[in-house]
Amino acid sequence: MRSHNALAEPAVDRRSERRGDADWLAGRLADPGSLLTVVWRERSLVLEAHGERAPAPGTVPVTVASTLVEQTEELVYLGDAGGRSYFSVDLSDRDDPLSGPLRGAGRLVELRQVGAAMSGMDGNLLAYARAMATWHRRHRFCGQCGGATESRNAGHLRVCTSCRCEHFPRTDPAVIMLVHTTGDDNSCLLGRQATWPPGMFSALAGFVEPGESLESAVAREVQEETGIGVDTVEYHSSQPWPFPTSIMLGFYATSPGGDVRVDTEELEHAVWVRRSELEHALRAREVRLPPPFSIARRLIDDWLRDER
Repeated sequence: MRSHNALAEPAVDRRSERRGDADWLAGRLADPGSLLTVVWRERSLVLEAHGERAPAPGTVPVTVASTLVEQTEELVYLGDAGGRSYFSVDLSDRDDPLSGPLRGAGRLVELRQVGAAMSGMDGNLLAYARAMATWHRRHRFCGQCGGATESRNAGHLRVCTSCRCEHFPRTDPAVIMLVHTTGDDNSCLLGRQATWPPGMFSALAGFVEPGESLESAVAREVQEETGIGVDTVEYHSSQPWPFPTSIMLGFYATSPGGDVRVDTEELEHAVWVRRSELEHALRAREVRLPPPFSIARRLIDDWLRDER
């Protein structure tokens, strides 16, 4: 089994069988050992690194929740770990969320800035909390009738107050693939978007469409963006990517090669590059790759080391 990508190491036992048990949940909320973390406008509450200590989730006892929200239904139960229960709350409607009981609990930072330095489990906990906060903000009204929805099952269900339709948390699957040739002339296909920093290249990626297999999505996205066909598709690993609501499904794809025809609505440039050429360009700082935090970087690094 491959090691986990950043944000992908399970942080808690989600205890899905207990989410609908109101008495059990009330006990967790009354337990002074239960902890609460905060999401605010796409930022996470983080304790900064200090000495040899890595950045970690900022938390406060969940018992202070009554001073932060009017109803406990606004909290999301994340799960249990190390004998504690963990909850999260979205305070995006506040202008100054770190006042009162949250003073000194940490800083609100973009998870992508600190995720690579966090332990896998700590990063996963904050990614989980952020994804749930985004889902709740986007589903306050029913997609079937337009009625207001209410949070249920410890934050893992929203029910329409009008038509009673049930809405469950969703994540958007996206494929990310490093296309490469085989044989002596082993090259990979890298692309860049116009909005990226100068010299940055990455693997190709795109969303899975309805009624489409993951393998078909890989082949379609590569063909659409570069005009290149693929032969085989091999799964590598996955990474939750709550920026805002995706899971990245990583693949390698082999190709016979060919001339690149870039779809300029998707990419600014795409190019085949040999392993030795890419290594030289990286040493010379002529090319930049995505941060180590990302599955895109892991796909490229594993290919460079021939560890697919």
